Amino acid sequence: MGSRLDLHVALTDITPNVYFQPPPSVQMQYPCIVYERSDRIVDHANNKPYKHTKRYEVTVIDQNPDSTIPEEVATLPMCSFVRFFTADNLNHDVYELYF
Repeated sequence: MGSRLDLHVALTDITPNVYFQPPPSVQMQYPCIVYERSDRIVDHANNKPYKHTKRYEVTVIDQNPDSTIPEEVATLPMCSFVRFFTADNLNHDVYELYF
């Protein structure tokens, strides 16, 4: 897979408002995608790590409950749906993405 910046570009192709680990002071524009690192998978051989894959939590936030953005995120390789919830009249689709 690529770097975090490669992931950022891929997400920006879906929607222009993409935020990586935004601080609370950032005023987000909707619809948007917010993502952050959540884990790392390490493969071992001969008792040594040889491959590291970072996992990101990717959240699509949109006022529109029928938005197509979540479906576009779901088509990314190594992506799986985790949960859906609403908060402050905004719809949140959460995915795990290995990149």
